Amino acid sequence: MKKNSLSTMNRQAGASALTIMVMVLFFGSLLTLVIKLGPAYLDDITIQEALESLEGTEGLSNMGPAQVRTLINKRLSVNNVRGFEAKNITVEKNGELVVINVDYEVRNNIFRNVDTVVHFQHKYEMKGK
Repeated sequence: MKKNSLSTMNRQAGASALTIMVMVLFFGSLLTLVIKLGPAYLDDITIQEALESLEGTEGLSNMGPAQVRTLINKRLSVNNVRGFEAKNITVEKNGELVVINVDYEVRNNIFRNVDTVVHFQHKYEMKGK
């Protein structure tokens, strides 16, 4: 004899309260990480674009390290990058070539005593016109 399919449907109940709570905690934690770490990565992308836009700048090869650093700081302030410090930029001259090293870290508090540290390091070699 064939079993009635209604008896199996009566046993299906869906997700339990514990499963839903675990899912909410997981996705809430993931959303918190995105909200806390996202701005650091967006600022880093802006810093990279500002440094890459220096390629071909008029008189870049003739500028001193302090002048290049000032030029970079002006571009970053226009792009609203505030937490970045000029001491994280090292500028070296190698003949016509200008070597720019950027090495910095961003610390964010997630909650209470749980922090994140994101480290960024970039190196650019470029010439001016």
